[in-house]
Amino acid sequence: VQLVESGGGLVQTGGSLTLSCTASGFTHDDYAIGWFRQAPGKEREGVSHISPRDETTFYADSVKGRFTITSDNANNLVFLQTGSLNPEDTAIYYCVGTRRGCVQLSSNRLNPQNEDYWGQGTQVTVSS
Repeated sequence: VQLVESGGGLVQTGGSLTLSCTASGFTHDDYAIGWFRQAPGKEREGVSHISPRDETTFYADSVKGRFTITSDNANNLVFLQTGSLNPEDTAIYYCVGTRRGCVQLSSNRLNPQNEDYWGQGTQVTVSS
């Protein structure tokens, strides 16, 4: 399994970015792909997940209504469209993959311990 992120960068408050993750090598039926983020001095936060099989999605309360996750199964891509960004969204964003998609997508909060694969991360910086 390989996860490769792209699309991070510097953006002003109120702006948007689209993060991409190329996710290859998954063979398990119940897998899900998503994003965690970690800001300096803070714990990792689960942001969003999607099941490529049935497109079930999960969003953390902190990003609901501002972020949208989608998948392009033909090209093994998962996108995170971010909007109305503010400085509190500044973090390293990691693409993640889990073989326990049903567990993560049915939870109230994404548990990093349930993730099996992590990308190297891409920096998102929101300036005020």
